[in-house]
Amino acid sequence: MQLHHLVCDVNGTLAVDGQLPDGLAHALTALRDRLTLHLLTADTHGRQHLIDQQLNLVAVRIQPGQEAQQKAEYVQSLGASGVVAIGQGANDAGMLQAAGLGICVFSTEGTAVEALLAADLVTTTIFDAIDLLEKPLRIVASLRK
Repeated sequence: MQLHHLVCDVNGTLAVDGQLPDGLAHALTALRDRLTLHLLTADTHGRQHLIDQQLNLVAVRIQPGQEAQQKAEYVQSLGASGVVAIGQGANDAGMLQAAGLGICVFSTEGTAVEALLAADLVTTTIFDAIDLLEKPLRIVASLRK
């Protein structure tokens, strides 16, 4: 598996109540030498501009309606087999399923069953998901049959 892009949902996945937890901006930035970071958001809390500043990027805004389809199409536009997607909401299920590697995280904001069933892997936190990308042999160990 050759992964080139990391596509993340923001609210519930990366951010809790519109704020990144301490240390997450640094952890995401550390992956940039291997993966291009893409954020997809409906900006539920109206704080995405602050997260964009923290990560030095501009998130893609998802429009109301057919959000799951919009996210899946975004992943497909990047070449889905080269994408790792991370999410936890019902509207993330399509991108998790479309991606070469879909990771669902448990969130204090809740985790949708649709996202759980669409993922290849499940982690307890976003930090655990990022650790998988830092230590890819963990992915190999979990997914080999």
